[in-house]
Amino acid sequence: MVAQTDFNVPEAEETGLTFVENAILKARNAAKHTKLPAFADDSGLVVDALNGAPGIYSARYAGIKATSKDNIDKLLYELRDIPTAKRSAHFYCVMVFIKHELDPAPIITEGRWDGLILQQPQGKNGFGYDPIFFVPTHNCSAAELPPATKNQLSHRGQALAKIADSFISGNK
Repeated sequence: MVAQTDFNVPEAEETGLTFVENAILKARNAAKHTKLPAFADDSGLVVDALNGAPGIYSARYAGIKATSKDNIDKLLYELRDIPTAKRSAHFYCVMVFIKHELDPAPIITEGRWDGLILQQPQGKNGFGYDPIFFVPTHNCSAAELPPATKNQLSHRGQALAKIADSFISGNK
């Protein structure tokens, strides 16, 4: 697999209203510019107490040029009056594979990783919201997990495994 940056593919404009729409836009953009089959994903953090926010806007929750710290700070501020027991959240990922830009039947898979939002960041690994995403099965934040464990548990890892299974089973 080769990253689209190796082909100088411009970033797709994420104009969709769902993770599925944005993942398809990204895959079609990559296939259009490379003339090759393409994988793409869209993912984000979904917080129940915030009606699903930041959702598809996770990377730019605190603004277009916001840092991960800015996004975390905004999220923690929004949850400031919500007790830990009511801070349920999940990371969600949609992964898409298309054979060509106009493929009418993309393979679409999803992954979901359930957890809670902590009161303050913990851990140094990972990126994005990992320091405030508590993983109950491992009693730590996603940023405290070893990378191999995180990859196995994560929403992206789940979606990627499902894409791989579809190739193994001959669905594409």
